[in-house]
Amino acid sequence: MKASHPLEYALVRVIAAATGLLPLGAAIGLGARLGDLARLLGLRVGVTRDNLARAFPELADSARERILRDCYRELGRVAAEYPRIPELVRRPGAVALSGEEHLRAVMALDTGAIVLTGHYGDFELVGAWLTRYRPVDFVVKPMSNVLVDRWVDGLRERAGVGRVPLGAGIRGMFKALEAKHWVALLADQDAHQAGAFVPFFGRLTSTPKGPAEIAVRRGVPILMGFSVRGADGSRVLTLLPPLWPRTDVPDPVLELTARHTAVLEARIREHPDHWFWLHKRWKTPPPAVEGRG
Repeated sequence: MKASHPLEYALVRVIAAATGLLPLGAAIGLGARLGDLARLLGLRVGVTRDNLARAFPELADSARERILRDCYRELGRVAAEYPRIPELVRRPGAVALSGEEHLRAVMALDTGAIVLTGHYGDFELVGAWLTRYRPVDFVVKPMSNVLVDRWVDGLRERAGVGRVPLGAGIRGMFKALEAKHWVALLADQDAHQAGAFVPFFGRLTSTPKGPAEIAVRRGVPILMGFSVRGADGSRVLTLLPPLWPRTDVPDPVLELTARHTAVLEARIREHPDHWFWLHKRWKTPPPAVEGRG
């Protein structure tokens, strides 16, 4: 454990306690102000600005700056309400559902499924809310700060979410699927040279293969969902038609990865402030252009 970890943990708990004392609306408002503070302090603002320029070259600088500002505010809101996830998944009316027919279609299969979203809005709320209908296991990468990691795991447990450590690999995910659990994954960060290079905002982008590989090997669908916050603070969870692996293409994993990445891009274009632009998404160049220039 690093010497800074106890201090980091104490800071997280203080912020969680402070927002927890406020009504939900006030806590979310405070979170937006904290997002403004992070932006003004320059927390990965350069990376965010560069990513927005790559994704939206057609927009004026002022339009991209508005997205940048709103992105930090939404991140602050998500952070402020995160400790309340166990409450939100059970609170009547906290989340409105769009696409219930797709949820019912996957439930009718009586099998496991892949639940896929991105670092988009309150993304953990997507998986946690679905525990109303099926056991859901998050595939998680342990945090370096073990104290914060334990606290986060406690929140997930109280929300009814299971956990598959990333180190358990595909075997752990297969075990969950065999138990007819839904396995929740993210696949929107750079996967280095091990990723599948598929189109994302007009360029080939290294993307994790895991969700597509599991879906292809187990013959299960990918159910994609996105949580969007309205101007009044309300949340709508939109579930989309399930994506099924195809067997009539040369590379089913690559094809399915490209499909779910295209779905994510379309959702980001609808609400660009909801996505996590702070990550170096285009860090790894595709092999065909590596070493040029």
